[in-house]
Amino acid sequence: MEQTPQHGQNDPDALLERELGLLKAEYEKLRDEKVRADETLAHLESQLAELSQRAQSQYGTADPGELRAKLSAMRTENARLVEEYRDHITAMRAGLAELEQGVEQGEGHGR
Repeated sequence: MEQTPQHGQNDPDALLERELGLLKAEYEKLRDEKVRADETLAHLESQLAELSQRAQSQYGTADPGELRAKLSAMRTENARLVEEYRDHITAMRAGLAELEQGVEQGEGHGR
């Protein structure tokens, strides 16, 4: 009796060939993802170096903790300056109101 090659689902060679094809496709996909990830990493490292250099030149440090502390101090100073400016504007309004009131009183007396 002569054995005939099996075709279809039960053929071990066909199953291995199919699996090999799937593995090759997955390998290609993963290789492409790795290439993209490597490119993204290189781009992000370049950006980080540029931003670190800029932070160092503008703020004297590139340390994230020190930058957070400087930002907090700057926000506190800005809040203080805004409060001073608000007080100044309030004083100007009060002075203007007094002046207008004095002008109105002076006009009333002159009639």
